[in-house]
Order: sequence, then C-alpha cells, then structure tokens
Amino acid sequence: MSTIELTRESFESTVIAGGTILIDFWAEWCGPCRMFGPIYDTVSNDYPDVIFGKVDTEAQQELAGMFNIQSIPTLMIIRDQVVVFSQAGALPDASLRDLIDQALALDMDAVRADIAAANDAD
Repeated sequence: MSTIELTRESFESTVIAGGTILIDFWAEWCGPCRMFGPIYDTVSNDYPDVIFGKVDTEAQQELAGMFNIQSIPTLMIIRDQVVVFSQAGALPDASLRDLIDQALALDMDAVRADIAAANDAD
C-alpha cells in the first residue's frame, strides 16, 4: 500500500475508521526524514492491512501540535483509536517491520484494560 498524506481534515476520519495506522511526522527540510522516507514507503508495500500516513509538520502545524511533536521524524502507531507507540527517530527497515509486527500482535482488550486501570489509579 502506498502512503497517504494526512491533514487536519482527513486525520480524524482515518483514525475513526479504525485498524492500524502508522504515521510518519516529517518535514521536507529534515535530512533524516528524507532518508527514512524510502524505507517507510518500501515497508508499506508489505503490510496491506496497515494504513501508512505521513503528516508534513510544516503544512500541518496544528496536527503536529495536537500530538506534541517536538522532533522529527516521529513515528506513531494508532491501533483501534488508541496510540500504542510514539517515538522520535527514524528506524532501519528490519526495526520498522519488527515494530509493526509487535503492534499487530497486541491484545487490544488488554491494552484498554491497562489504560482503564491506570486512569482509575489517578
């Protein structure tokens, strides 16, 4: 699957649709972002059930701000409307694949239970 450009307007509907969404927060001027882009695009072809989105932090400053993006590239995984991963830095091909496989293997009922327990403890 090729990557899609996410905007403030399309982001919510993409997340609400559910499933697994991998998001690359990037900017054109960012050297590491440009180096990571081809890896991201290549890996996207092997995961047809995962949505690969890109957020241009220059054009979508409000969206980047919503997620408190401090440095780029930042990778985020949202699964079934829950952020399950967010970290700055590019990954090599094998590490990106491993990360996606781990996210796909998560028991989302257990994740939601953990979140609820953490919220109850507050």
